[in-house]
Formats: sequence, C-alpha cells, structure tokens
Amino acid sequence: MSEARTDSRLPRLLLVTGMSGAGKSTVLDALEDMGWDTVDNLPTALLQAFVHGSDRERQAANVAVGMDARSRGFDAHAIPDLIRSVEGVRPEILYLDAAGAELIRRYDETRRRHPLAPDRPAEDGIARERALTAPLRLAADSVLDTTDLKPSDLRDELRRRYGGNSNEPVITITSFGFARGISRTADFVFDLRFAPNPHWIDELRPLTGLDAAVQDYVARQPGWTETLDRIEDLLADLIPRHFGAGKSYLGVAFGCTGGRHRSVAAAAMMANRLRARGFSPNIRHRDLSLKPSDSVEEHPAPSQPRANDLSE
Repeated sequence: MSEARTDSRLPRLLLVTGMSGAGKSTVLDALEDMGWDTVDNLPTALLQAFVHGSDRERQAANVAVGMDARSRGFDAHAIPDLIRSVEGVRPEILYLDAAGAELIRRYDETRRRHPLAPDRPAEDGIARERALTAPLRLAADSVLDTTDLKPSDLRDELRRRYGGNSNEPVITITSFGFARGISRTADFVFDLRFAPNPHWIDELRPLTGLDAAVQDYVARQPGWTETLDRIEDLLADLIPRHFGAGKSYLGVAFGCTGGRHRSVAAAAMMANRLRARGFSPNIRHRDLSLKPSDSVEEHPAPSQPRANDLSE
C-alpha cells in the first residue's frame, strides 16, 4: 500500500461485512453515533458515488459501508479490490462473525428468516453464507467475533477501535474463564491455571482479581512474577512489529478456570505494565460479573491451600 493510502489525514473507508445476525446494524449505528457517514446494503455500483459525492462535508468524514450477501452486486471475491480501489481514503474491511449456535439463537429470538434460507432452517442459510463470504473473511483487516459480546460490549469495542487515535494500535486485554469457553477475539492467549486458585481460599472467594488481597496472593505464588515478566517482554516486542505490519487491533487474553481471580489479576497487572511502557491498552473482564461457583472451579490439588491459609 502506498504512503498516500496510509496517510492518517485521509478519511477512513470501512467496509462492514460478514455473517447476517453478527451485529452489522449495531456496528453501523455505533459508528454513526461517533460521527461516521454510514449506509447499509449499498449496491456495489454506487460505492464510488457515495464516497465521493457532491457534499463537501461528507468527503471529510469517515465512511462506513455495510455490504453482505443481500447487497446488489455482491461478489465476495471482487469486493476487497473494489474497496481498496477507492482513492482519497484509507480503506479497511471489518468482518463480523459469530458461532453458528449463537446465530441460530439470535434468529430464533428475533423470529426472522435467514436471507439465504427463507424457506429452510436458519442453519442452512448460515452454512451457505459462511461459505459464500469466506473470501471476504480471508481478505479482512480485522475479524470481530461477537458471540460473547453484549450490544453494549460491542459498542465499547467499536469506540476503542474507531473513536480514537488511529496512529497507534488498539490493544484490548481480556480476562476470561476456560470453564465458560475460551476468548474468541484474542490474538494471544495465556493460561494462568498453573497458579493456585484463590477461589478455594475462604477469605478470597468473594473477592476478585481487582482486589489487592487477591493480587497480593497470586503475586506470591511461584512463577507468577517471572511469567508476567516474560509475557510483558514478549508483548512489548510484538505489538510494534504487528502494528508496523499493518495490524491495528491486537487482543491479549488471560484465562483461568472461572474468570474471576487469576485471569483478572493478570489482565490488570499487565495493563499497568504496558502503560508504563507507553502503550494504551483497554481492559475487558468477560466473566467478572458472574457469581462464584464451586461447580465451575476446578478442585485444588492436594498441595494447594483451601481455606484460612493466606501464608506464603
């Protein structure tokens, strides 16, 4: 891509595409609220006219265009070249995805028919659309999986990505619990289950990894500080490399069993470490609001303290 095409002074052109039901309307509404000029289901033949219309104010605004299998002239193989052929903008493709079961649930909840399977079960349309849009997914600058995102979480993520300074990478640090499914949006996933689980300490069970008592406890465990040191060095090296190669969004996820103690503490600690190095990470604690549950947490090894033992 030429230097002119990456000039931060140019307005952005974002193609919002992907799976029907994955949140395209929510994304476009959120971008419009942030001042973007948006349109949904634009025929491909009208793209140039919409971006470079006679409205001079429009030409200075960031533009988001929604296209999917319903759009007139839709061709998943040709659209990436079409988007990147538009002059005077910084083109980008955002592909929205979600797990098949979640898409089926959303269609059942809204009682809408899938556009590619009006007379068949939604899962047939989902499978057809996933195959049809596969070239777009491969060509996308960013793939955003909305399976685990509430609409408010999705809007927060969009504000991080498209509402601020585009001259630095958008780094999102997520904590999650493996018992509730791995983080789907992370580029790097780190497993903190090697450390004893604070859930089995009576005094720590009702607390979270945001509390000083939990952070002090995990920090005393063998290997904890050394592990975070190595992860910090790794991220400090890789983040600029990925950004320099054109990757604007990086997800870093820390997982433990239930997603309330070790992963939350690690995410908070790593965010502070990266801020000290000049980065500006965002934090999302996916499972923090869930209640403690013995059935979710793994039983501790015989050597791990369970109750009334906060000693080193």
